[in-house]
Amino acid sequence: MASGDLSPLARWRKRLWPIHGYELKKVLPLLFMKFFISFTYGVLTTMKDAFVVTAKGAGAEVIPVLKGWIVLPIALGATLLYSKLSNIFRRSVLFYGIITFFIAFVLLFGFVLYPNIDVLSPHNSADWLLEKIGQSNAHWVAIYRNWVQSIFFVTAELWGQIVIFLLFWGFVNQICNFNEAKRSYNLFIAGGDLAQMFTGPLVCYFTGKYLASQFNLALQSLCLCVLFFGGMIMLLHWFLTRKALKDERLYQPENANQQIDQKTKLSLRESLKFIVRSPHLRFLAVMVVAYGLTVNLTEVTWKANLKLAYPETGAYQAFMANVSSSVGICSFIITIFFSGMIIRRLGWHFCAQLPPIVIGATSLIFLFLFMNQGWLGSAPLLPIVLFGAFQNVSTKVMKYAFFDATKEMSYIPLDQESKVKGKAAVDVIGSRLGKSGAAWIQILLIQLAGTGSVLSITHFLIPLIACTVLFWILSVRQLNKQLLSSKKLAEI
Repeated sequence: MASGDLSPLARWRKRLWPIHGYELKKVLPLLFMKFFISFTYGVLTTMKDAFVVTAKGAGAEVIPVLKGWIVLPIALGATLLYSKLSNIFRRSVLFYGIITFFIAFVLLFGFVLYPNIDVLSPHNSADWLLEKIGQSNAHWVAIYRNWVQSIFFVTAELWGQIVIFLLFWGFVNQICNFNEAKRSYNLFIAGGDLAQMFTGPLVCYFTGKYLASQFNLALQSLCLCVLFFGGMIMLLHWFLTRKALKDERLYQPENANQQIDQKTKLSLRESLKFIVRSPHLRFLAVMVVAYGLTVNLTEVTWKANLKLAYPETGAYQAFMANVSSSVGICSFIITIFFSGMIIRRLGWHFCAQLPPIVIGATSLIFLFLFMNQGWLGSAPLLPIVLFGAFQNVSTKVMKYAFFDATKEMSYIPLDQESKVKGKAAVDVIGSRLGKSGAAWIQILLIQLAGTGSVLSITHFLIPLIACTVLFWILSVRQLNKQLLSSKKLAEI
């Protein structure tokens, strides 16, 4: 039946849910898997920022230190380890092992480390160290003083890099062809957006249910939620690999030779050399690094203002939870009703250019408003925090609705080694280089300014962000040429 012969209801169903009946056994488990992975990430994110920013002697300045000097080397090591283990173990073994490791640490943090944080935190030696190196270096001392919260921050960051990008999207790119991707990737992203919508109410429920003296109970309740989410993620993965994908081979002969659980052969070093020689992956890497730089150069300034407005851990965490829910609601609406249809109708190139334009424009406007607070009246802090929240929401919406979808689609035509090892290098190392690059820039500028505050370097960030966005747009255009030169992707 031609599309013109369909009823209005059928046409809308085709736009919002363009999935064939025989694909449900694969698409629905992937959709729910993304939901639980994103739900876990949302819970960890609302907690990680609140713990490190509001800890004793800390502030938003600790975030660049953590991302630049701690998360990056650990992420590099984790990527090298993942590459090595992928040559030894099957992908399903790696999947279950990594998920189990993360869940075990979250439980250790919630039930052992945080309840004993006063005993475990070296406040006396940290105070002595602070006297020796001065208040302008307090953000360095805060990492040592609050090492328990810092380790949790690192773990939450790695969940986003390893579980979402390497495990989930690597698995999806391996079992979906390009035609399926155009119809289903926005639905998987919508599943993550739906999880974001529930993150805020869940966190606010537990933090509001218990008094401040019982905050440990709220934390432990959230940790048990993470345990449940992790169990569901592994159960869905088991169902897909043991049942759904095997059945799919029976009715889709083109997938009969598809290997879903094999080992890989190249070392990460060889894969990195391949990336250097591959224009396709180079441009992808530039896009990922540019996103990390732009977002993190702006976000730390906003979080520094947010700390001034909400200095208490519970209030800070509640505000971040509301922001997370707003991200989920907006992303879900745009992803379900617009992004998939826009990608199919206007193409990859148009949608890939939206994130740098929107994120760059809102970032520059936010920083410009912060530098000209006199325009906002006698009490500028609240308008700055609220516009920063709007900027943060619009950034995440662009990421989830367009950036992630177009980026992941770009991996599909690559060979198996590039999908596994190349993706690890681009998504994990490239993403961390973007975030850590922003952190290094902020730390260097803070040290040169000698103020110990990220709020004093805003005027340097505006030209840096403008140049980064320009390179981002140029890389999108070059990657589009690479995609169009491929006959397999001429339909993009």
